[in-house]
Amino acid sequence: MHFMVVLKTRQALSKPILLESFSKCATPSPRNFGMATPETRRRPNVLITGSPGTGKTTLASQLAERLGFDLISVGDEVKNHHLYSEYDEEYQSHVLDEEKLLDHIEGRLDSESGGTVVEYHGCDFFPERWFDFVIVLRCDNTLLYDRLAARGYPDRKIRENIECEIFGSLLQEAQESYPEERIHALKSESIEEMNKNLDHISELIAAWKN
Repeated sequence: MHFMVVLKTRQALSKPILLESFSKCATPSPRNFGMATPETRRRPNVLITGSPGTGKTTLASQLAERLGFDLISVGDEVKNHHLYSEYDEEYQSHVLDEEKLLDHIEGRLDSESGGTVVEYHGCDFFPERWFDFVIVLRCDNTLLYDRLAARGYPDRKIRENIECEIFGSLLQEAQESYPEERIHALKSESIEEMNKNLDHISELIAAWKN
């Protein structure tokens, strides 16, 4: 079973960019139920995003384990709970149902206790109040190509993901969706850098509200 997400770059707004395996549908209506906010949460929520192959899943898992936070891997949630809608013939993938996904995870993200790490290759449809830190992982295009090729991605899918990384589409998406002070763009090209990022994010969280 396959899923996809489609993004558009600033340079080519008419061209859909395929990312990993989910497709975005219409933007959902705002969720403003007066639930937890960055001001009321006891622990911060963290979103880790980036192009496929930048190490989101590994970093998110290690961060959640280190801090004792809950982990939400959106890909797993969608597959395990059938949070998709129609089938896209062009990309031969199921289309993510954003409303179903948000309904499914909002209880955890709106909790006053906080302490949740979410990893996903998109960020603009989540309610802005959910996240206190938005981590955008970046990677050299040549290295990213090698990583995606090793996964067995078809050439078209690799090309579109590389284009997205070149244009900085996910960083731009984060900048248009969240306050600047919450966004941290980090290079993720080696195990050493991943460990450094893990330490850095842990330090940011330790200093939160202090």
